[in-house]
Order: sequence, then C-alpha cells, then structure tokens
Amino acid sequence: MDRLIIGLGNPGTKYHHTRHNIGWDTFEELTFSNELRWTEKFKGQYSVHSYGVDKIYFLKPQTYMNLSGESVQQLMNFFKIGIDNILVVHDELDLPFGTIAFKKGGGLAGHNGLKSITEKLGSQEYKRLRIGIGRPVHGDVSNWVLSGYEGVDKDFFRHYLKAAAEALEEYIKLGFDKAATTYSKKKVI
Repeated sequence: MDRLIIGLGNPGTKYHHTRHNIGWDTFEELTFSNELRWTEKFKGQYSVHSYGVDKIYFLKPQTYMNLSGESVQQLMNFFKIGIDNILVVHDELDLPFGTIAFKKGGGLAGHNGLKSITEKLGSQEYKRLRIGIGRPVHGDVSNWVLSGYEGVDKDFFRHYLKAAAEALEEYIKLGFDKAATTYSKKKVI
C-alpha cells in the first residue's frame, strides 16, 4: 500500500527551525533520514522510502504554507494515492509545546496549510500528526508561528523533534490506529 506523509513548512533558510516548519524539521530526525533522496517535482520536494512492500512518499511542499494543497494534490494524483492514505505532519497552536497527537479529520483551527490541503482535496477527513507549539502569551499568532524557539523550548527542541519522528515511525510500522492510541495528546517532554 502506498502512503503519503506531508510535512508542512515554508521554503527558505529564514524559516528553518521556526514553529511553522516543525513538520519539515521532524523529517530530519527520522532514523532513516540520511537515506531519503529528495527530488524537486510537484511544486515540492519528495522522496520515496520502502517499508516492506509499502512505498512511503514524503513531501515537503515548496509553495509556502497557504498554497500547500497544490503540491499535495499534484503528487497524490500522479501516484494515485487516496485521501485515506495520507498523513499531514503540522504545527498545532491548540496543543502545548511538547505534546503530540494523531487525529483523523476535524477542524482546521485557522491553519493555512490545512486550509489549502482541504480546499484542493475537497475534504478535511485526512489523517494528521499534530505537533504542539502552544499559543503566544502576548503578541500576534503570525509572528509566533514564524519565530524560532527560545529559553526552555529551545533547550528541548531537538528532543521534541526526535519524539515526533518516533511517533511518525510508529505510524509507518504499526498503522494509524495503533500510533494514535500511543500518541493521544501525549506529553513527550
């Protein structure tokens, strides 16, 4: 069975290791990340990883967050991957930093990447790996998601990414339901 895992983020070095790019950053911590060979196509970068007889496609849309659906739709159509076989890895304001949760469907919570994917697919009933970034105590949400980590969050950032990558690998090996049972708003740091 072919599956697609989309990591949401924005292209460009100034967005690297910002809250909005935690989906992309998680890919870097996979135990097999050095085996992933990225190809520029479908308005993004994609790689294929074999797991048994399954092919796992990884996609990093290069369209900026609010147009991510264009990249997702192109790859899904080309490789004929159904909506039931996609997982979107994204930052989540409504979960505290250090918390991971799998979810199927549901609201978009103002997330422009999810909005774009939903518009292009005509459904929001796709699977998600939500990686909590929390909400800012003061200030604008846009500035918050595009900023880097500071203080205690910065100290635990790498550990957090490794935990998110472990959750992603559990999904690959055991499937959505088992991974979702283990990571149901699980505080990992």
